Amino acid sequence: MIIIGEKINGTIPSVKRAIQERDEQFIRDLAVRQTEAGADYLDVCASTAPEVEGETLVWLMNIVQDAVDTPLCIDSPNPRVIEQVFNQAKRSGLINSVSAEGDKCEVIFPLIKGTDWGVIALTCDNHGIPSDIQTRVDITKLLVEKAQKYDITPDRLHIDPLVLALSTDSQSLLTFLETMKTVKNLYPSIKVTSGLSNISFGMPLRKIVNQHFLTIALFNGMDSAIIDPCSRDMYTTLLTTEALMGRDRLCRQFSNAYRKNKIGPIRTEN
Repeated sequence: MIIIGEKINGTIPSVKRAIQERDEQFIRDLAVRQTEAGADYLDVCASTAPEVEGETLVWLMNIVQDAVDTPLCIDSPNPRVIEQVFNQAKRSGLINSVSAEGDKCEVIFPLIKGTDWGVIALTCDNHGIPSDIQTRVDITKLLVEKAQKYDITPDRLHIDPLVLALSTDSQSLLTFLETMKTVKNLYPSIKVTSGLSNISFGMPLRKIVNQHFLTIALFNGMDSAIIDPCSRDMYTTLLTTEALMGRDRLCRQFSNAYRKNKIGPIRTEN
């Protein structure tokens, strides 16, 4: 599975403080730790006031790119901010995100035309997040059609069916799975992703809920997720599920991770 590291995000109190204090070493350490834990992309989100979001995002991008070679996932709800900072990226990565809201497609898709960039595409529009499966599928079709106008093929899209909190919608996981199944039947090469921890908002034992969501979604075809790669429990769940699915030949990846003390209970040398 494609791992998008979630930890460099200004909504996290410690990261917010590091941004305010311009603590470069803190951000650098987060980039290195997530890369060493196996992240394929590093999400970089400023979550600051709109008037300073662009410059803050560039500051974060520069630190991360100086520390590691892991591609960025440039994250902002404002497509104009992404447009502003896009050229600061040293290598192709992901855009987070596009949707059918406003003119987001018309801003983001021209940016990545003729490149190797991928993009996370949310199944929402000007009416918000749909409650039903068919509307999410219809939005996916619209996003794919708009992308194709800029020669962006479905395999470069990471469709996010926007899993809702289980505490407010008991059908949330089932809706996610059925949307994913329908979308993949329509576009076999498309990728499906999720902001995985959304499922557990308002729940006790959030980590456990997240781990079980990951197992079920991965088994049913989810290709990527925005997660904490430094979480031993989450990484253990990921490697265990992939081994059980026959993706880990002779369980070598699982066994190597265990020998290197990356999964399971932390072992200390006597």
